[in-house]
Amino acid sequence: MDNGFPIFRQWVPGWLAKVILFILPLPSIVLFFLPLANINAAAGFYGSEPADIQFAVALFYAGYAGFYSLERRFFVYLATKEYFIAFTFLQVLTAIVCYHTHDLFILFPIRFIQGMLFSSTVNLSLSLMFTRMHSERAREIGFSVFFGTLLCAIPFNNFVTADLIDSYNFNVVYKAAVFSYVPGFFLLLLSMNNVRLNIRFPLYKLDWQSFSLYSIILCLAGYIMIYGQEYYWLEDRRIRYSVVAMACVSLIGITRQKRMKRPYINLGIFKFQNCKIGLLLLFIMYICRFASGISNTFFLSVLKFDPMHVSYINLLNLAGIVIGVIVACAMILQKKRIRYIWLPGFLLLLAFHISMFFLFDTQANEENYFLPLFIQGLGVGIIMVPTIVYTISSVPVSLGPSAAAVSLATRYIGFCISIAIINYFELFEKSRHFNAFQDRLTLIDPVVKHTVAVHASHLISKGIANGQSIKASDKLLINAVNGQGQIRFAMDYYEMMSWLLVATLLLIALFPYLNKTVVYLRSGRLAPA
Repeated sequence: MDNGFPIFRQWVPGWLAKVILFILPLPSIVLFFLPLANINAAAGFYGSEPADIQFAVALFYAGYAGFYSLERRFFVYLATKEYFIAFTFLQVLTAIVCYHTHDLFILFPIRFIQGMLFSSTVNLSLSLMFTRMHSERAREIGFSVFFGTLLCAIPFNNFVTADLIDSYNFNVVYKAAVFSYVPGFFLLLLSMNNVRLNIRFPLYKLDWQSFSLYSIILCLAGYIMIYGQEYYWLEDRRIRYSVVAMACVSLIGITRQKRMKRPYINLGIFKFQNCKIGLLLLFIMYICRFASGISNTFFLSVLKFDPMHVSYINLLNLAGIVIGVIVACAMILQKKRIRYIWLPGFLLLLAFHISMFFLFDTQANEENYFLPLFIQGLGVGIIMVPTIVYTISSVPVSLGPSAAAVSLATRYIGFCISIAIINYFELFEKSRHFNAFQDRLTLIDPVVKHTVAVHASHLISKGIANGQSIKASDKLLINAVNGQGQIRFAMDYYEMMSWLLVATLLLIALFPYLNKTVVYLRSGRLAPA
């Protein structure tokens, strides 16, 4: 029996070989956004602040994006099975270190290394699958399944880990991650042959200099975006020095790439208009994608839902992503014009932001948010895969890996800037609204007096002493003001995102070049990213 995969034993059918290749990266995908499963629990466990946990995720992303272009050399140098075994062992080892450490200075470099290993897992699994997917239909479906899984990582993590984190310390999720590698590892040992698909190419002239420069730029960009608002941007010397360092390293890196015969990333991709448009819309989508994080914070802090309850609600978002990816895949197979894919996708995101703007309130029924969360997942699912395929397919074959690498970096920058925008609204706009409310609240205000009296009367009826009830009612008033500040900053953020989406829809609708452009895949033109 010929399964079409030389690296697998003869008894392994082709469909099972593809399933194994798909299963192997799943634990790493879960590990990607794991710290965001419960950011407050993670921050409490490490004795840090939420921005540190966000930066830990950004470092994983930076390791993935930075190592992407260098990873291929290791794939060619090592036999496939021993390569799989090596990075699976290292992934288990890094998860064990994360389980045992409480120190951020150990966690941060380990997260970056995990990102590099994730790059190896994804590139090797997808490359092996795509080499055996001879039909256009198979490649499109395979690409959609992988990126659909990546999009589902956050809501899936929230659902799987919510009860676990609530019952144990946060680090138990890394212990669970260690055991999640075991099934794939045994499948690997049982089913794979120790064969080499490529001629062994020695690891000399590795462009580690470009990798180092590129990774430094990505890490500094993440640091600036995540900590900028907290440190008041350029007023703080850490941010100021980081900006200067990033500018200098970027200048050195760009100059180096232009002078190299085989650049780490070929900047010639920016000569193609379709590629630039695809990168722009991918960037906008990634900024808007993480708006659901504000919704989750609203559910937890204002409506007082428990994390497990929020994870159940987000299953609707996950369902929307799955259906959106299926719809997008069908539209690609039918060779629909890219405009007819982007317009409904961004319209759905706009509908989500507008509906949530009007649904933010101090009291609400949970079913009011079911449809908006589903719509948001549907919009993201429709946009993601066609945009990446469109971007990579818009350049010549020789530039495909560079387009894939820049597409990955664009998603990373979009992720970091979305955090920067959210932090700006949460730290600056929320405090501005709080101060505005505070200026208008005085003890001689009849509404305030009535509210405090109602709270005090209610507390006294519950058996609290008169003196304590007054203090407690004052705290309840402050909590109510905090809740209003949370609602107002969320509304401001969603309003700004709505205007951004309106501008994006106008660009898609009015840009004449997109009228006859379709998104398609050709043999050998697709590089996984």
